[in-house]
Amino acid sequence: MGRADERQARQRGARRAGESGRTGIRRFFTWRKLLGTFLGFCLLVMGAFFVVYLMVPVPAANAEAEMQSNVYKYSDGTVLARTGKVNREIVGLEEIPKDVQYTFVAAENKTFFEDSGVDLKGTLRGVKNTLTGKGKQGGSTITQQYVKNYYLDQDQTVTRKLKELVISLKVDQKKEKSEILAGYINTSYYGRNAHGIQAAAQAYYGVDAEKLDVAQGAYLAALLQAPSQYDWSSASETGRKLVTDRWNYVLDNMVEEGWLDAGERAGLKFPVPKAPKPAPGMEGQTGYLVEAANSELARQGLDEEDLRAGGWTITLNVDRKKQRELEEAVKDQLEEKLDREGSKVDATVQAGATSVDPRTGKVVALYGGTDATQHWLSNATRRDYQPASTFKPVVFASALENESRTQDGDPIGLNTVYDGTSKRPVQGSDTPFAPQNDLGRSYGPVSVQTALNRSINSAFAQMAVDVGLDRVKETALELGVPDVNFPERPAVSLGTMGASTWDMAGVYATLDNHGKKVTPTIVAKAEHKDRTVESPDPIGGSVISRETADTVTAGLTGVVAQGSGVAAKSNAYEAAGKTGTSEKNRSAWFAGYTPELTTVVALFGESTAEGGGQVSLTGTANSGRANGGGFPARIWGDYTLDALNGGSDASFDLDVAEPASPEPDPDPTPSETESEDPDPTPSKTETETRDPDPTPSQTETRDPDPTPSETQRPDPTPSGGVTFSPPVEPDDGSGERLRPQD
Repeated sequence: MGRADERQARQRGARRAGESGRTGIRRFFTWRKLLGTFLGFCLLVMGAFFVVYLMVPVPAANAEAEMQSNVYKYSDGTVLARTGKVNREIVGLEEIPKDVQYTFVAAENKTFFEDSGVDLKGTLRGVKNTLTGKGKQGGSTITQQYVKNYYLDQDQTVTRKLKELVISLKVDQKKEKSEILAGYINTSYYGRNAHGIQAAAQAYYGVDAEKLDVAQGAYLAALLQAPSQYDWSSASETGRKLVTDRWNYVLDNMVEEGWLDAGERAGLKFPVPKAPKPAPGMEGQTGYLVEAANSELARQGLDEEDLRAGGWTITLNVDRKKQRELEEAVKDQLEEKLDREGSKVDATVQAGATSVDPRTGKVVALYGGTDATQHWLSNATRRDYQPASTFKPVVFASALENESRTQDGDPIGLNTVYDGTSKRPVQGSDTPFAPQNDLGRSYGPVSVQTALNRSINSAFAQMAVDVGLDRVKETALELGVPDVNFPERPAVSLGTMGASTWDMAGVYATLDNHGKKVTPTIVAKAEHKDRTVESPDPIGGSVISRETADTVTAGLTGVVAQGSGVAAKSNAYEAAGKTGTSEKNRSAWFAGYTPELTTVVALFGESTAEGGGQVSLTGTANSGRANGGGFPARIWGDYTLDALNGGSDASFDLDVAEPASPEPDPDPTPSETESEDPDPTPSKTETETRDPDPTPSQTETRDPDPTPSETQRPDPTPSGGVTFSPPVEPDDGSGERLRPQD
């Protein structure tokens, strides 16, 4: 046998050995069989899709005019409101400026004019996310979004997505691109109850769609990604940044595609939209309640499109009786005393309030303003004003929780002594700070209890430094103070961050609830025919110890009994609370609670000029300084008495390690030039270290002197039998201190 024959024999033997070695399951997984199976599967899928394509017709329009209403109910089942009327006016594409048309293409689907109407990768990604429970995912073409809006519904199901894909292919074949684009622009939802570009142009810019410019069109196109989050009037700082970035993205895409001149693009400025106007039927407090409920549902993950599609029955925690009593308290104790038509100061006064059951976290009443159709921004939930001295109990809570000590090494408690000298520089801080007390008064050595009663700025500024500003902030955030303009500087001890009555009601309800976290919740449940949204438990775990919370409560009972909050005092209930008056009287607060009810009331000075702005409340109802111990405390007392059905025998069950020791009320030493506002000119050191924050520092936080002057007279119209103290004003008749401070 030759060598060639031997080699062939060996190769045949190797093949036979290999074939005999492929035994069992390996025989079924050759590469040929795998490839054949894959190709067969692809053919099967293609065949199935072809069958689906033939079977799924282009349906009739879903006619959003048939959208169901959403029904909002009080806690007792009484109907509060019905919403759902569609605000839309169809306009032809020829009525929309060409460059505005391009903004929508640039925002959503740059290949719109060339594609087949579908984005297969985006659709598959959406199907995957639906199957894995990840919710919505972008990537659909304009044609697909138009099909979803016009022919289908907003359900996030695999079936709906497959229908969307098939119908989009057919629509793209049957309709012109211009017709599809017009349909998309006219069926999309832009927020503010505006369906379609004409309604959106009116809602955001007060013009018809034909009058929109390219900058405005880019904003409306950017809105479609997240209408609520991107509405400039209510957007958070993050939301405003996101929509601004998307606005720039839209315009840059237009330049890239040759739809906008680069020079014109460079000269465009962001077009801030007008303030919103509520829908009809939202008069009085109704609009504020509905908006608060919708915002909460959005936070809980209910998609805005789902809510807008209608058919929801939303039951609120709001108690109809308490809601009426809160409205009446504001009317009796504030509105009837104002001359909004004849007084420039009175015209600027805005009131807000939130009332919470501290044991359940339910928002039982809310006051957002005089009328949601006149002032859409809710004064109950706005965060653009400072909570002022209502933050001081948070500083004290942090001191107790962290077992902090003074600079001299003494543990901090209700009896700890601080220096109450006005403009006393804080010790131990890298940032110089020497806050002035109310009217520049100095008190000398005072206990923490007295510092709470008199709201002595110098004592709490030093306490915050003793605790550590990082620890104070940590405690504050855990209690529910939002992280809005909240730098770690000594001035925050006086409440210089932004917060709403809703936020502070949660903070004080947590104190009322012995340290267990209370998250105010206005929605009890939201029900639809095929799903229910249950609110998470508003009561969480302990964020501070019971002893800490109860010790703060014990201190705050002194504020009501004999301190700056005496206007809220009554023999009909036991109460704890704190006043707050921010720089130049721009806001005035009273945050208080009984064992059964926590309520925060605030007044805000808001300019009536276009664009708004914060102004002084000084001179409100010709009463001098509108401090937290005046109108807010009176409203609180009037409401609380009625909300408790004339009073309550409930008392605070407090676990306090060391109660406050009795001590005489200190006799303050007036400043040489006693005036309503602290010296507006800071020292050279303070000027050099001050952060250039546009929000003014709170060195001017003021609370009223609880001791009325001899010339003051009792309020002749106390409400509901509550023992009210007259508002304490610093006016000495000169008129100088009554001048509004801007």
